[in-house]
Amino acid sequence: MKALKIISRIIIGLVFIFSGFVKAVDPLGSAYKFHDYFQAFHLGFLNDLSIPLSILMCTAEFIAGFSVLSGFRFRTGRLGILMLLIIFTPVTFILALTNPVSDCGCFGDAIHLTNWQTFGKNIALVAFLIPLYSGSDQIKSIFSKTTDWLIILSVMFLFVLFSLFNIRYLPIIDFLPYSKGVKIAEKMIIPDGAQPDIYNTTLIYEKDGVRKEFTVKEYPAGDSSWKFIDQKSVLIRKGYKPPIHDFMITSLTGEDITGKILSDPGYSLLMVTKKLTEADRKSLNKGFSLGVICLSKGISFYVLSSSGSDEMKSYENGLTFCSADETTLKTMVRANPGYILMKDGRIMEKWSWANLPDEKWFEKLFKH
Repeated sequence: MKALKIISRIIIGLVFIFSGFVKAVDPLGSAYKFHDYFQAFHLGFLNDLSIPLSILMCTAEFIAGFSVLSGFRFRTGRLGILMLLIIFTPVTFILALTNPVSDCGCFGDAIHLTNWQTFGKNIALVAFLIPLYSGSDQIKSIFSKTTDWLIILSVMFLFVLFSLFNIRYLPIIDFLPYSKGVKIAEKMIIPDGAQPDIYNTTLIYEKDGVRKEFTVKEYPAGDSSWKFIDQKSVLIRKGYKPPIHDFMITSLTGEDITGKILSDPGYSLLMVTKKLTEADRKSLNKGFSLGVICLSKGISFYVLSSSGSDEMKSYENGLTFCSADETTLKTMVRANPGYILMKDGRIMEKWSWANLPDEKWFEKLFKH
């Protein structure tokens, strides 16, 4: 039993530490996931809580895992893990049944699990937690209760600062497909022999007022007495999807300029703002000023947004505004606005509005 307790303690501690850490690396990613769930369950009034809940979630997971693994306030950490599993095991079961969002985001963008896989993972964790509640507690800290709490609170404080740092300055580890060094076009390729999506298609026909469903192989082809009514397709198995599958940029005139951007042999700077109205006006103006400098030096500059065309046209500052899908923009860079420096379709650098280099940095770039 002692060995089982040690193994369970290590597994549970590491899983929760890892889960909390990867979420803290990208708190906005978890916030977007909370937003998706709020929309799916018609709880849009909770949208403003997405970021606080994201930070609370990753902090609770990390501290609970740290407590169980290290032994500092072990009983408190064990109770925290129990409460998390009591809450989220039934929730993940409901998500697995209804599938409102395909990826629960339990490991951020580091590891993607289906809702059923997440539910299975939680059941396994419950099994590993049981030995930690069996028998008498043998885990005692070498420090006093007060010292233990000081350690836990200090780790918690530093962890929250770490999360806030990643929100302000972009994730220190980029798990997204648009990471530094990536050549976007290569990530859009579907390899030969890749498995496509498999659907079960049902055709609905009507004859003499009676409707009947047929498979694709059995439908009454050539029988004019049957009238086609409708078609239903259900996804049976997802096929291969390239890491980048929704990158499309269009001008305000409706022209697809994706290829133009990806094939530009020179430097291009993309200013990404998922919604212009949600971005700080001072940060936007800083980006617009940089855009004017880029254009004066022969560097391509594009403002990418999912805002309406009328709203983008209202700025009338001589810059090239383009439309893109909001989810794509959120995936490209976790900031509003954020910036991506590209050359020959390859991502060279990424910045948030908070750590965008000054004009002198770009002037040095222009000389190359």
